[in-house]
Amino acid sequence: MNPVRLGIVGLGKIARDRHIPAIAGIPEIELAAVADPVARLDGVAHFASLGEMLTKAPQIDAVALCTPPQARGALAATALAAGKHVLLEKPPGAALSEIAPLIASAAASGKTLYATWHSRFAPAVEPARALLATANIRSVSIEWKEDVRVWHPGQRWIWEPGGFGVFDPGINALSILTHILPRAFFLTRAELAFPKNCAAPIAADLDFSDATDLPIHAAFDFRRNGRPTWDIRVETDDGRLTLSAGGAKLFRDEVTLVDQSKAEYPAIYRRFLELIERGASDVDLAPLVHVADAFMLGRRVVVEAFEP
Repeated sequence: MNPVRLGIVGLGKIARDRHIPAIAGIPEIELAAVADPVARLDGVAHFASLGEMLTKAPQIDAVALCTPPQARGALAATALAAGKHVLLEKPPGAALSEIAPLIASAAASGKTLYATWHSRFAPAVEPARALLATANIRSVSIEWKEDVRVWHPGQRWIWEPGGFGVFDPGINALSILTHILPRAFFLTRAELAFPKNCAAPIAADLDFSDATDLPIHAAFDFRRNGRPTWDIRVETDDGRLTLSAGGAKLFRDEVTLVDQSKAEYPAIYRRFLELIERGASDVDLAPLVHVADAFMLGRRVVVEAFEP
């Protein structure tokens, strides 16, 4: 099988920090082009836009969309119409309604559409899922707090409509939880804190439940000083399971079950290659549904202005 010739669209922090190193370690993928109005990558063909890339580099087989979410829907539609496989950074788009036409377009063209949830590939996630499959779960709590200035420096798009605010990292926790819990859950209460100068929340306090009345609480916050906290704690009849460090570690009470370095993005690209080979797509919208519910049902609280 010849390497899949990939073009990256949007050469920002996530592309440089995660996508490019992952691609470099997978010989079955060739980074053939980059589309960005400003940024360039030495040794790789550069184009100002996806449109220019598709016109001047028709040999591209696939594109990875690493732009802010507000642009992903239209870009994905363009790439699929040009006969390219499409990988979507998370979240897959700014609105739920824009995803269904993309799924239909991919199916009609026989191309792969892959909505990635990188945190599901953290090393502790599958072991946690296996343990919880038969557990009697009593409660779940999520603490997902970080300093936005450290993890999203200068990214003003995150504060604009469709930028998700604190849900940009918070959706990672929801992507894990929708994967490891044995039953679907739903939102019961939400409070979203909006800085008075921003169109997206800086913090969110959420309650969920399921058909068995399982209590699930989540606290997301962009105002954490110092080290981030990315933890999910699940109380069961057999003790507490804790996924820590964004899913890199797993503990049962005080006993360490998993403690490994994360290699999420290489796993994402291996999954993308598998889907392309099978002629299949993978578009799970469950995490995005929960965020949409929070925006629709949540009580909005205005807090002091925030300058990124």
